[in-house]
Amino acid sequence: MHRRRPNLGAWGIIVIVLAVFAVSTVGGLRLKQKNYAYQMREEALEEAIASEERRAEEIEELEAYTKTKKYVEDVAKEKLGLVYEDEIIFKSKD
Repeated sequence: MHRRRPNLGAWGIIVIVLAVFAVSTVGGLRLKQKNYAYQMREEALEEAIASEERRAEEIEELEAYTKTKKYVEDVAKEKLGLVYEDEIIFKSKD
């Protein structure tokens, strides 16, 4: 009688399939981690963009304000101490 050896070819294929499965699973996990990191970075950049857009709006508002008569009056009062002839100024004794 001829003794049968286990089919090494079938076991080899099974090992190769398991190895491919393990490698693709590890690769998939790494891709998910990278994807998560990129999503976090994207959210941070979107917040920075929104912040800069708000800042740009504030600058535009300030630019518009600096072109008004009210701005000129405020600067003249605060920095130069100028007042209109009919204004009364009260100063504290501090």
